[in-house]
Amino acid sequence: MDSYLIQVNGHGDHAPVLDVHLKTNGNSISLGKVKGRKPRWAVRASEMSKKTFNPVRAIVDSMKVEPNPKKAMISLSLGDPTVFGNLPTNDEVTRAVKEVLDSGCYNGYAPSVGYHSCREAVAAYYSCPEAPLEAQDVILTSGCSQAIELALAVLANPGQNILVPRPGFSLYKTLALSMGIEVKLYDLLPEKAWEIDLKHLESLVDEKTACLIVNNPSNPCGSVFSKSHLQKILAVASRQCVPILADEIYGDMVFADCKYEPIATLSTNVPILSCGGLAKRWLVPGWRMGWILIHDRRDIFGNEIRDGLLRLSQRILGPCTIVQGALERILHRTPPEFYHNTLSILKSNADLCYAALSAIPGLRPVRPAGAMYLMVEIEMEHFPEFENDVEFTERLISEQSVFCLPATCFEYPNFFRVVITVPEEMILEACSRIQEFCEMHYQSAEGAQDLECDK
Repeated sequence: MDSYLIQVNGHGDHAPVLDVHLKTNGNSISLGKVKGRKPRWAVRASEMSKKTFNPVRAIVDSMKVEPNPKKAMISLSLGDPTVFGNLPTNDEVTRAVKEVLDSGCYNGYAPSVGYHSCREAVAAYYSCPEAPLEAQDVILTSGCSQAIELALAVLANPGQNILVPRPGFSLYKTLALSMGIEVKLYDLLPEKAWEIDLKHLESLVDEKTACLIVNNPSNPCGSVFSKSHLQKILAVASRQCVPILADEIYGDMVFADCKYEPIATLSTNVPILSCGGLAKRWLVPGWRMGWILIHDRRDIFGNEIRDGLLRLSQRILGPCTIVQGALERILHRTPPEFYHNTLSILKSNADLCYAALSAIPGLRPVRPAGAMYLMVEIEMEHFPEFENDVEFTERLISEQSVFCLPATCFEYPNFFRVVITVPEEMILEACSRIQEFCEMHYQSAEGAQDLECDK
């Protein structure tokens, strides 16, 4: 009969040691000493969480300044059109959601990519002869941010790189770095209304480039690319065989003197994942309804990318079913005058802001053509007491209680971004305070030189 002897030795701070002996047919065999595990708490944050970094939050949270208590705070920093209540969504939009909620038909789980009928509604809304879409070409997501996350995750592996605009929306970098994807920044040119520096863009492409992100209309610039410029971008992508991730969340939000061209309508051979959603055009960012439109007329993505998006979408069970159920009504019942009125307000605010800031010595705004933003260059040589745009905007808060995001948040120092969704009277008051601030701190070229010499 076999027998086993297990002896545990250990004392004090030393881990216990198991001395194991096996006795079989009268012979004793030692299996040696096995070091046992002494349980200890060792909970650590994951590498992915450590790599996740939002530059906007990092910079804004480090701005330890208090606004001037004698002046009410005016925030021109947050790209949320609902904050001040002056841009409500349309009654048809809210009615559509109420009807779905009352129906009780959308309280359960939906397929991870969204209900087929809702995907059909999005496809029908965006389909056109130049870029036809069917339900199978639509993935519904939890906001446009998740659409971008899924598109990046399906196109790029750790160790590969993506091409991202500078200045550009900070989420691209936040998501990419957390996935181990390198970010290469291509330049936008303020003197050309923020067109892409195409030569610089193409010079960044290498064998590890997984995709090109094109954001049009732009956050933070408020720029809108012309048809001819989009065609040049597509030519680069085609030559280099690089797919495009198109962030078109501000699609159709362009001012009357400009035309928005969905990039997929201009290409038959470059595969494109277009990301959009309800957040901005319908003024409901909190409803978290986005989508990916798959444009792949040459079957370059093939089933592999579609299957990959399906699998990735299964990590969570899709976006809010109530809003999904209302999608068809929202897309087809919202009256055209709602879009027109929203754009009229944004255009009016943009014109007021551009005119007021253009008249201030030391500032050079770039006229926007759409979206919700305007970028302003600070001629830092005329403000020598400030080290950079972050210091400039910090002092603007502490002295004038006006908060604009420093463009360092968007990888573009010595500019700041203004959000133009606030009520008109607040835009005018904010611009007046910015003027007062600049007049107080502005130095002529000679004065600035003298100040430098005194340092």
